Amino acid sequence: MYYSHALIPTLRDDPADAEVISHKLMLRAGFIRKLSAGIYCYLPLALRVLRKIEKIVREEMATTGAQELLLPALQPSELWEETGRWQQYGKELIRLRDRHDHDFCLGPTHEEVITDLVRKEIRSYRQLPITLYQIQTKFRDEMRPRFGIMRGREFIMKDAYSFDASVEGAKINYQKMYDAYHRIFSRVGLTFRAVEADNGLIGGSQSDEFMVLTETGEEEIISCTACLYAANIEKTEVGHRGMGDPCPRCGEPLKIDRGIEVGHVFLLGTKYSKEMKALFLNERGEERFFEMGCYGIGVSRIIAAAIEQNHDEKGIIWPISIAPYIVHIVPVQDKSDDVMMAAKQIYTALMERGIDVLFDDRAERPGVKFNDADLLGAPYQIVIGEKNLEKGLIELKERKTGTFTKIETDHAISHVASYFGAAPKQ
Repeated sequence: MYYSHALIPTLRDDPADAEVISHKLMLRAGFIRKLSAGIYCYLPLALRVLRKIEKIVREEMATTGAQELLLPALQPSELWEETGRWQQYGKELIRLRDRHDHDFCLGPTHEEVITDLVRKEIRSYRQLPITLYQIQTKFRDEMRPRFGIMRGREFIMKDAYSFDASVEGAKINYQKMYDAYHRIFSRVGLTFRAVEADNGLIGGSQSDEFMVLTETGEEEIISCTACLYAANIEKTEVGHRGMGDPCPRCGEPLKIDRGIEVGHVFLLGTKYSKEMKALFLNERGEERFFEMGCYGIGVSRIIAAAIEQNHDEKGIIWPISIAPYIVHIVPVQDKSDDVMMAAKQIYTALMERGIDVLFDDRAERPGVKFNDADLLGAPYQIVIGEKNLEKGLIELKERKTGTFTKIETDHAISHVASYFGAAPKQ
């Protein structure tokens, strides 16, 4: 992409209403713009990140055998009344009425809708197990939306639902999804912990949260310094105490970290299938309730969480797997056309190898270009200047470390492409 053709409305100063670093940097780097409280427009750079996260999620969902579908965001009240959640959910549920005076809500989650679908379509144990998922916009009327897309009234989520004939089968599916979540969050470049969690309004017998560790996290996590025990404050009985208290599993000292929830898995059992009379016939022809699980990932929240963990005073430092652009070409033009010619050649060659490249072709001062490159956070920058070019050299800067490597111009393409295992397209 040529920078001059792109919608990248960068800001020089931090917006006054932005409280956390991810919110500040997403606004400053031109990733999002606020439409209303807790509601944001995702600009092209943010959408590129979002699509890369979705791709990783879909690949890992496929390994579990889950099938993708798409359910309506607008849900009739009758389904929610079957489970009692129409009254229980409270003011966070965005309710509306159509012209025929029928009540609906904008879905914050889809347990009722998916259970209704499955009870109509699946009648035999021979059709089980089955896991269905979607990636879709959800709605939640937060009393105080804050922290940009981290806690908004509209957000993008991956929600999956498993249906099994037995408790044992449900536990197997739960473990598959738990393991898939570890792979997803590792692949998107996050440092995270899986913690025992409270089931909240979703319900069920067991749940685990996946928390990204960061100082600006909304939730406190209790974890052991010796074993794998970790739990959020709602779950653990030691939440009211401080660091150094004994772990309930091994007796070693506990510590407190802060985290951002990016995923949550629930073993639901028959909570929804009983309430909604979702039944199948077992091998003896007897009616049984489906054993269910549900599994959510905050797809849009991952963007903010990644920035919270990967930034410095200059801007964002994207993990390579979800960076909107992998390489940012910065030509420093003076009097010669040779710099721009070399930049265009490198840009074209990298694009032909399938590498996502942003080419800063603007007639801007070098300082402006360098500041924007650091702010946007591509993992690598190629800096092309007249003096180096006269010597047959360009510079490759690694954004994370700030180190520069001089490369011979003739070998620049193969050198940069080798970082990504990229070959020319046939």
